[in-house]
Amino acid sequence: MAPLIHGDSRLELVSGKTIFEYADALKVRVPTSCGRSGECHECIVEVRQGIEALNAATAPEKFLRDNYRLACQAAVADPEADVEFDVLRRQPRILTQSIHRDVKLDPMTVRKGDYVYFGDRRIDSYRGQIYGLAIDVGTTTVVLNLVDLESGVVVHTASFENPQRFGGSDIMRRISYDGSDYQGELNQVMLSAINFEIGDMSRHLGFHRRRIYEIVIVGNATMRDIFFKIDVQSIGQKPYKSLVEHEMDRGERETTALSANASELGLRVFPQANVYSGPLIGCHIGSDVAADLLTIGMDEEEDVVMLIDVGTNTEVVVGNRHRLMAASCPAGPAFEGGEVTYGMPGYEGAVESVEIQGDGVTYTTIGGVKPDGICGSGLVDALAELRRTGLMSELGVFQDGL
Repeated sequence: MAPLIHGDSRLELVSGKTIFEYADALKVRVPTSCGRSGECHECIVEVRQGIEALNAATAPEKFLRDNYRLACQAAVADPEADVEFDVLRRQPRILTQSIHRDVKLDPMTVRKGDYVYFGDRRIDSYRGQIYGLAIDVGTTTVVLNLVDLESGVVVHTASFENPQRFGGSDIMRRISYDGSDYQGELNQVMLSAINFEIGDMSRHLGFHRRRIYEIVIVGNATMRDIFFKIDVQSIGQKPYKSLVEHEMDRGERETTALSANASELGLRVFPQANVYSGPLIGCHIGSDVAADLLTIGMDEEEDVVMLIDVGTNTEVVVGNRHRLMAASCPAGPAFEGGEVTYGMPGYEGAVESVEIQGDGVTYTTIGGVKPDGICGSGLVDALAELRRTGLMSELGVFQDGL
């Protein structure tokens, strides 16, 4: 019999057995909330090898493309072929240390005696914690910071791969997918993933998820609007503006910032928790860049500053307190390995840093293991080292003229 493969683990294939059953045997956690009936669409897995050895896609899986399946629906049909799968919850490498800007702690949700207030409105009895959640919904990576709103301390940081990638690896493909017959699937899978992570961190830290009273979520215009259940088709067409931007242009709203109750969005925290997303800059440049600018205080600078947010969708802002100019471009394919012979995402085994010393090159990999390829941070490092050592000109020309 051929094996079923997950990471370094292997199990013997048995005809009729589902990938979910194999995940159980391997003690791999796969999100689900429907009792494995295929209704919740949460247990998406990537079949990296041997998809032809599985049964045909079932009706609940019609929203999936390429080599994605629901673990509860995908069953072994040919036990003689190798099958390899991966859960869409791989942990990317993220930056956890950065600059710190001193600002006065002034949360909307505060404790007053034995009660919790949001502004002037009493919303709950005080039960030991008042937490807030900051979420960056990136096209490729999602990051959450759990913040103690009484002290301002970041209590916990979590990250996971954006599970929407079955709808496409870049923004325009996500917009196209969300305009198909499966509109709403991208919102649902993101909501399920965030709720899963909230549940995981609450169990790990020993608090009730209803102690989260505020959420701030940022992302590019498409990611943010999908999360708030807003049609994103206008972002994919000239002039590439969100429906929220169009409403503001028509004088129907004063800001592109959004607010909603957690219960309206389906987030499993305190039901009346305020969910806020800052204003969009414009077109594809979203509230994540607005948060970047706020973090570094670029609006207070006299000197000209350049901010570069490198991601699947990359933004550049140049200026100072008198004037700011912004632009965006798709960069994700390059940093995920597109047109790069040994390119790969930032997972274990990816070269993440490079240093050139004399005639030698040293490098480190994520996880400290044997290199499988090079990820975006490794590529940026390599380019920086080539420039630093003069091996490559500012035009990208090597010393030997290549």
